[in-house]
Amino acid sequence: MEQQPKEAARTARSAVVVAGTRCQIDINGEGEYGWRLVAPNGRSVAVSPLAYASHTLCRAAFVALCADRVTLAGGIQHSTEGGGWVWVLWDAPGHHVAASARTYERHATCRTSYERFRALLAELDPQGTELWGQH
Repeated sequence: MEQQPKEAARTARSAVVVAGTRCQIDINGEGEYGWRLVAPNGRSVAVSPLAYASHTLCRAAFVALCADRVTLAGGIQHSTEGGGWVWVLWDAPGHHVAASARTYERHATCRTSYERFRALLAELDPQGTELWGQH
């Protein structure tokens, strides 16, 4: 019986996280766009590893990521900058389509972040206005 309150708390926490999560599209110095998924606490959860030529293409890539989430492969790997761990998702041709927003010191922490992101993707409504900061 103790599992029911824990499950209810987890579901309530999940709904709160989804409700405050937003996708921001940033532009870099070369005029290319990338998306960044931001948690309600302001921390970046995931980023686009690719740059897009326009805001519209970048947003469409995030919407496609949400739609294709069950077909995407992914995993944990060593950071290219040295020590630490990162997670990535890739599509069937092997293109990286999402990545952790930071490097994790511990493999277990990185894996937890990866699993939470995968679960969050299933909860997001990429067609809704709240995700894009419009109410």
